[in-house]
Amino acid sequence: MKLVLAEMRHGIRADWITPTSPTFRPSTWPPARDWPVSIDRDGTVLSRWGDSVWDLTPIAGTIFKLNFGDGASCKTDPLDRANADILRLIVTWRMWGPRPVRAAGTLQRAFTVVRSIVAVCSRNGILVSNLMQFPKVLEQVPAVLAPSRYESTITELHRLYDAREALGLTILDLYGLKRLAIAMPDHDKVQTPYIPPRIWVYQVERLRECLVEFLAYREQVQACFRYCLDAYVGNYGSIEAAVQRDKDPGKVPFTKNSLVRIGCTYHGPFVDIADRFGLTALFQKWLNVERKSLSVQQLSSYLSLVTAAGLAYVANFTLQRKEEVASLRTSCLVWEQDEKLGRVPIVCGETTKTDPDSDARWVASPSVETAIQALSIIAELRMICDANNPQVAATVADKEDPYLFSMASEPWGGGKLTAYHIRRDVDSLTEIARYYPKLFDSAQLCVTQEDLKVARQLTPNLPDDKFAVGLPWPLAWHQYRRTSAVNMFASGLISDSSMQQQMKHCSRLMPLYYGRGYTRLHLNENVETTIITAMYEALAKQLLTAMSDRFVFPQASEQKHAVLVNILTVKDTKTLTEWARSGKVSFREHRLGGCMKVDVCDYGGVESVSRCAGGDGGKPCRDVAFDREKEPQVRIALQRIAEEMVGLPDNSPRYQALLADRRGMESYLNVIAS
Repeated sequence: MKLVLAEMRHGIRADWITPTSPTFRPSTWPPARDWPVSIDRDGTVLSRWGDSVWDLTPIAGTIFKLNFGDGASCKTDPLDRANADILRLIVTWRMWGPRPVRAAGTLQRAFTVVRSIVAVCSRNGILVSNLMQFPKVLEQVPAVLAPSRYESTITELHRLYDAREALGLTILDLYGLKRLAIAMPDHDKVQTPYIPPRIWVYQVERLRECLVEFLAYREQVQACFRYCLDAYVGNYGSIEAAVQRDKDPGKVPFTKNSLVRIGCTYHGPFVDIADRFGLTALFQKWLNVERKSLSVQQLSSYLSLVTAAGLAYVANFTLQRKEEVASLRTSCLVWEQDEKLGRVPIVCGETTKTDPDSDARWVASPSVETAIQALSIIAELRMICDANNPQVAATVADKEDPYLFSMASEPWGGGKLTAYHIRRDVDSLTEIARYYPKLFDSAQLCVTQEDLKVARQLTPNLPDDKFAVGLPWPLAWHQYRRTSAVNMFASGLISDSSMQQQMKHCSRLMPLYYGRGYTRLHLNENVETTIITAMYEALAKQLLTAMSDRFVFPQASEQKHAVLVNILTVKDTKTLTEWARSGKVSFREHRLGGCMKVDVCDYGGVESVSRCAGGDGGKPCRDVAFDREKEPQVRIALQRIAEEMVGLPDNSPRYQALLADRRGMESYLNVIAS
């Protein structure tokens, strides 16, 4: 494959990089050392090909730099100039060559993989292009590759081998790739952990409490924010001057230094301002600060806390990645009218996986409206400052429709400000919990024996050093995705009333919308895959539970007994998940327990359970499994049936149907009692 310069083009989309831009494609191969590889929106060159560090922040939309290791800024694993140039050539081919990378994250992974191998060669004083001539150095390569990325590393190296003619070099040939594959370490991949229901419910309810309370105080918070902003503007002369990070600290309106400054007004300590707007108790409840220590910075901290809580709440009910949640704007929530389900909430945003899509959509729970409303209020307050800060450079579109994930850009906010389109990474949930220790009660997050039992049913190989009884559950963004998907299908098995309440919308709306594959909505395919996988995982979990003493099989056939024995011997979620996919086993929950019939049931089992339990005069169904824990619900249902039957004629169809149901439930009670 020969490289044709005219066919090269920038793979990562950016609206200001057009075919006439100097960075659109290299003019020579290899590129000249002064060729600009990165420019900002104004056309200013940020990095040239020969630079030791490429600043690709503008096209990535977040802080993103590649360090090639041959400059003074590289303190660990430095590279010699020749090897760094080879690495630059490979990165250029991946960014501008045939089928170029389209996302910064993909480029980062490819860069990290190749750089680790180049570093081995640089330490041994050889060129990476001569690696195949030095078998002893090649033997050192497997040790520097992450086991979790070993397979993807081989794929990346094979891609470079295929491009050897265009690149003019070879790192590993087919023999070298085979040697690397043979040395692949055993890697027991830990699947994304499933958050135990008790912990999941606790954190969701706590997040919602934070959001609802913010909305209850929204007018006080907005008034306080505007009061403080006006105070800063009054002392600094303009909002543009007030929002600068390098402004004179002596003019701050809530410190006594402002008393001696001409033209400045001292507004008293901030705690008095918080008292005036009725916010002191709110700040003390959610922030780890004493009343006497309250400062205007706590207003920013509180807004950032609510922002984090809102993003986490949305992630719980949309299955979005944290980067996708962070890319949502205030206009993201739309409502789709469904003839059967009514108004269905759809969250619109950008997907960040593999193929960037600026109009991806996720089905959500109606409860996300609370979070989006709270986040929008904060984003619009902060946009007042962003819109007047040249350093932030918010566009007209940004001002009209801000990001929900807002930065503390107010005059009293801390941290470095960047251009509005350069997005900061969302902190991990562990960091958020550390910054805001009052958001979650660590005692409530501590794992119990029952929590661990449920978690290991779906993720058997959880690391013992991180997931153990007595340790706090390490919440993570990626756990929300899998947990919520599984809960959509498993929540019927979980008796916790809070779980039922929280999941009722998701379990009704999301599987239906994704499962029906709506063609007129651009729904996120990765979420669809997650939901389908979770459906079978939940089924496997239900099967494992059905094999416990909790369930009774009153009339199982010999064939059914054989299936049950197989399940008992397996007791492995992964195997049962595959059996469920292939249709070998099944479990459908109903009011008396569940149905294990693989084919379609001719008798329903949802509207009526009379045939399942023998209420029609026959024996119980051969596929029915009675759940002992449903006894309280069955007794309540019996009482309601008896009350309804009193007012019906004995020969009416409704009376006869209720009679059959009553007999079926009485049969259920007799079986579990015996």
